[in-house]
Amino acid sequence: MNTISVRRKIENIKGLPTLPGVVQKISNMVENSTTSAEDVGKVISNDQVLSAKVLKLINSAFYGFPGRISSVTHGLVLLGFNVVKGLVLSASVFDMMEGKMVGLWKHSLGTAITSGIIGKRIKHENPDEGTEAGLLHDIGKVVIKVAMPDEYKKISELVEENEISMLEAEKRVLDFDHANVANWLCEKWNLPENLKDPIAYHHSPHLAKTSPRQTAIIHLADILVKGIDHGHSGDKWVPPLNKEAWQILDLSKKDIEEIIIEMDTDLAAVDDFVFST
Repeated sequence: MNTISVRRKIENIKGLPTLPGVVQKISNMVENSTTSAEDVGKVISNDQVLSAKVLKLINSAFYGFPGRISSVTHGLVLLGFNVVKGLVLSASVFDMMEGKMVGLWKHSLGTAITSGIIGKRIKHENPDEGTEAGLLHDIGKVVIKVAMPDEYKKISELVEENEISMLEAEKRVLDFDHANVANWLCEKWNLPENLKDPIAYHHSPHLAKTSPRQTAIIHLADILVKGIDHGHSGDKWVPPLNKEAWQILDLSKKDIEEIIIEMDTDLAAVDDFVFST
């Protein structure tokens, strides 16, 4: 299908989530140069459930701080507005996953953590900012499940019966896939390009327009997390590694081996912390 047809189909999906109000408010505040970390921290802290989830992620092995972070404001100072905003968005959106899509949430957390590990390995200028793209890279799957449950069921059945990837099954059932849905959702939410590119093009990083390096990181992280069978993203198939992404990252075999060793330690620590309650 051409782009216009795909867009029209996606626009007709009913029940597409809107940007959580607290995230919209934070986005507006961050754009104001006079906004302080304390101001933003107060807004997040007013939502006790959201605040607790954000602090839980900050204090997990996700970021590896040696001491406990006791307030959202402190987290903002250490991580910056954009990273915490991504955590707030992720915590809000993935509320709909808990209990029903725990495997996908676990896969998404794993991809986020691995993205940070890869970012540090290649000396990315801001490796922590890639974590929210990792958390949200499969948001299109969540939207399809929530807004199109009958189609999602058909997709899941096709994956099992024909032993194909979820991406291929989505295309057969819908004529578009979760990456197309995510791309449109990013536009609807007016997310920045450094988030939009990795989310929309994590299966085809060569199409990234403004953030090819970050997109390549998410692409590899997604593959590695599937490769070690952490969580469940909807199918058992490990996608092929994009040649251009591999060239961009310029990693050696030894680098990959050491990244996997670090993943094993960090993913186990986060699982124990995040999924222990």
